[in-house]
Amino acid sequence: MLKSLFTFLLIFVVWLGMIVPAQGADSVSSFPPDVVESISEWRNKAFNATNVGDFSTAETYWTKLLEQLPNEPAIWSNRGNARVSQNKLQGAIADYDRAIELAPDAPDPYLNRGTALEGLSQWQEAIADYNRVLELDPNDPAAYNNRGNAEAGSGQWEQAIEDYGKAVELAPDFAFARANYALALYQAGRTNNAIRELRNLVRKYPQFPDVRAALTAALWAQGNHGEAESNWVAVMGLDTRYKDLDWVATVRRWPPAMVEALGKFLALN
Repeated sequence: MLKSLFTFLLIFVVWLGMIVPAQGADSVSSFPPDVVESISEWRNKAFNATNVGDFSTAETYWTKLLEQLPNEPAIWSNRGNARVSQNKLQGAIADYDRAIELAPDAPDPYLNRGTALEGLSQWQEAIADYNRVLELDPNDPAAYNNRGNAEAGSGQWEQAIEDYGKAVELAPDFAFARANYALALYQAGRTNNAIRELRNLVRKYPQFPDVRAALTAALWAQGNHGEAESNWVAVMGLDTRYKDLDWVATVRRWPPAMVEALGKFLALN
């Protein structure tokens, strides 16, 4: 199920190219032409495999590239991403550690390592990585959103609301940050504000099952059963995983109050 978590939340893992800081980087120009051609081929195959969700194959090609280019931080980070997507979290963290060692001022490996640490419920360590991203780039909306996720995981709901709000301020079309913001508002007891935000999201993104499912739960708990049922019909046409409370709670990681509200809706339907 953790594989779904990372696919679903983001997740916000950045798939890097092969452009890296000059320091510590390997020089492809020093290789024979046939090796240069193989490096280019492996790179393309790694990205193609990633694009179709074949992360095991992508990992194989990133490993081949590292055999030739062991000092390229972007390749270490990309292999870490492939490992995260297979729930190989400790191996991914080791790859990100190496990427950070080679390029300590590059923000993406910290962002990606934070995601892997979240998968291990190491909330404070993840927050520390997101803090480092924001030191390097104070206007990174993904870092604010991800820090909000880690804060929510540790029960720091007010801090999460603040960070989700900052992510939305920086990137108004960051739909998942807005959804996370609404969910955190609901957990904090700001029910009317949460429902208003969810309705606005449904109007803008009618095919977004997460917000329709959350709106269903919130409206049902409020007694607005007709509108709740209407939204649920749309949810079931988009993503049936929302019928599974365990998935909602442990993979999508909705806050407890919203999980409870959805559970009451499902119990009566």
